Amino acid sequence: MEFRTIVDIAKPGFEIEPREELLFVGSCFADSIGQRFLQEQFRATVNPYGVMYNPASVLHTVSRLLAPPSSLLPPRSPFHVPRIVFLTLGTNHVYRLRETGEIVDNCQKRPQSLFLEEELSVDQCADYLHQAIDLLHSRRSDIHVVLTVSPIRYRKYGYHGSQLSKATLLLAVQKVITTLNAQRSTPNVTYFPAYEIVLDELRDYRFYAPDMLHPSQQAVEYIWQQLAEHYLSARAKAFLREWAPLKAALAHRPFNAESDEYRRFLADTRAKVDALLQKYKS
Repeated sequence: MEFRTIVDIAKPGFEIEPREELLFVGSCFADSIGQRFLQEQFRATVNPYGVMYNPASVLHTVSRLLAPPSSLLPPRSPFHVPRIVFLTLGTNHVYRLRETGEIVDNCQKRPQSLFLEEELSVDQCADYLHQAIDLLHSRRSDIHVVLTVSPIRYRKYGYHGSQLSKATLLLAVQKVITTLNAQRSTPNVTYFPAYEIVLDELRDYRFYAPDMLHPSQQAVEYIWQQLAEHYLSARAKAFLREWAPLKAALAHRPFNAESDEYRRFLADTRAKVDALLQKYKS
C-alpha cells in the first residue's frame, strides 16, 4: 500500500556541476536552499541585497546586480552572471511608498501608514519575472533559470488568502515558462516543485517548524535531496559523497581544541579538503 503521493520532478535540460557558481534570489526559502549549496562547497551568491519576497523585488535585485558601477556608490567589480540562477517567489503582495508610488523591497521599520499594500495580478507577476529573466539572458546567453514557489505560508493574509497568493504565483510561473518555451533563442527556464513537495508529498505538520508556517529542517533537507537527485550531475554527486566525511570531520567538536592531537587531526583534514577541492576544480 502507498500512504503518500510522490511529486514527479522533471529532469531539467542541464546539470549542476561540482562547486559550480550559482545565484539565488527570492524568499527566505531561497536562503535555506542557497545556504545548503554553500555548505556543500558550491560557489553560491545568496540574496546579495536581502530576502526578496515578490516578483517585483526579485527584478529589483537582478537589476541592481547587473547595473553598471556608479560614481556615486563605492567601487565594485561587475557582477559575473553564473550559468544557473534560482528565482524563488514567496508572495504577490507588495508595498508601495505612498509618497512616490514605488514598490519598496524593505520597509526598514518605517511606519505602516507610509505604505500602501497591493496584490499583483498574474500578468504583473509574469511581467516582472520575464523582465528579470531577460536581463539575465542579456548578460549570459547560455543561462538556465530555475523558478520555484516558496512553501512558506503567510498567516497574516489568512490561510485562504495565502493560498490565493501562491496560486497567483504558480499561474505567473506557468505563463512565463509557456511563453518562453514558445519562443526561439530564449533561456532555459524550468520549474522545481518545492511548493508541491511540501504540500502534497510531506503532508504532515511534523514537517513544519514550531511556528507551523515554515518548513522544518527535515523538510528542507528532503527538498535538498530531491533537488540534488534530479539536478546534480554524476560528477557533482560523486563530489558530495567524498565531501560528506570531511564536512563531518570539520564539524567535530573536540574535548580539547588546544591539544596536539586535535591540531594534527585538523591539519590532516584540511589537507584532504584542499586535495578534494583541487581534484574537482572547475
